[in-house]
Amino acid sequence: MSPLSRRPLPATRALILVLAAAAAFGTAAQQQPLGADLPSLLEYARSHNPELASMRLEADAAALRVQPAGALPDPVLRVELENINNYGNEASPSLLPSKVGETKYTLMQQLPFWGKRDLKRGAAAADADQAQARVAGVRAEQAMRLRTAFAQYFLAARNERITAELLDLVVRLEQVAQARYAGGLAPQQDAIRAQLEQTAMRAELISIANEKRQVQARINGLLARTPGAPLADPAALPPVPAAPLAAQDLIARARAGNASVRAEAARVQAAQANRDLAYRNRYPDLNIGVSPTQMGSRITTWGLMLEVNIPLQQSTRRSQEGEAATMLEAARARAEAAANQAAADVEEQLSGFEAARRNEVLIATRQLPQSELVLQSALAAYESGKVDFSTLLEAQRQIRKARLDLLKAQVDAQMRLAEIERTLGDPL
Repeated sequence: MSPLSRRPLPATRALILVLAAAAAFGTAAQQQPLGADLPSLLEYARSHNPELASMRLEADAAALRVQPAGALPDPVLRVELENINNYGNEASPSLLPSKVGETKYTLMQQLPFWGKRDLKRGAAAADADQAQARVAGVRAEQAMRLRTAFAQYFLAARNERITAELLDLVVRLEQVAQARYAGGLAPQQDAIRAQLEQTAMRAELISIANEKRQVQARINGLLARTPGAPLADPAALPPVPAAPLAAQDLIARARAGNASVRAEAARVQAAQANRDLAYRNRYPDLNIGVSPTQMGSRITTWGLMLEVNIPLQQSTRRSQEGEAATMLEAARARAEAAANQAAADVEEQLSGFEAARRNEVLIATRQLPQSELVLQSALAAYESGKVDFSTLLEAQRQIRKARLDLLKAQVDAQMRLAEIERTLGDPL
């Protein structure tokens, strides 16, 4: 084969280059730190969180117990060697079936009374449903905690940015004060006060950086990563529903999808099956068997066996039935309490969410624009000597407060929404 024939075709070379570029891009994308958005954090947590993984494995184990719960017991084989010394005719006793007087084989199978196996299988299936509900509860809890931590991370990052921007503003205000002082239009105290304000803001930046680092450690803990693993700064908060949320619809969804409600409903089903099984235990189980008998090297006789347990201990059974009935009533009471608590949680968090949204609109449409106008007016008035430097600093503080209040209202809405979604068991 010639060297030319061993070269890849142009199309093949292009395909190789495309695949190599895609692999390199995928590797680079995997190496990018998390933290920019919430969905990537949630996906990472679902794949790597050990607590959720353990709950899934327990749920899988519970599902594997359903089939054995309703299965028949293993049959029993009994071998009886009778007259092993052959009435003293043999020199020594024997344990070989063909060397003893007779050998009796009994093959037995236990048959539970009709319906018991289905009830046991139903109770095990209800336990598996409880395990699945607990998995959903852990998933919803982790999603809520991640969404809350992400909102707090966004608050710290944006607070750091706002403070840094306003620090630059105060630096410019100091320059204005220095220029006016040089021209004899303002006292030196104005520049000193601007420097003090800068020092206070730099100290606050240190505090904000510490808070941001703590939230990063909390997020990494939820992701099962090392506390100091890198996280990208959050780009934006997740969108919130624009239309008003209907309380009755959310309450209905919570009563149907809340993890605690689902777990308690499955508990009721298990208690119902156990109570019915306790009543069904009034009737006996059966043991049936077949018994061939061997003499020498051949089977000489066949027998059939039927064994029935006699339910004489009625007082014991009545106590067991009473216990099962009481546990069923307790499970029903817990299920009702869980449904009521889910409805109350939805109503409470929805009220907080709506208040946060109204507060956000008020700040965005009134407080923040007014604060910006006050700052611009104060800056122009200070440059013309109509107001003192204290008024200018106060205007700067007011606009900072307005921007932080807007940010806190947005974060509060996110946290309330996270609580609502945890109670519902699903995203809105």
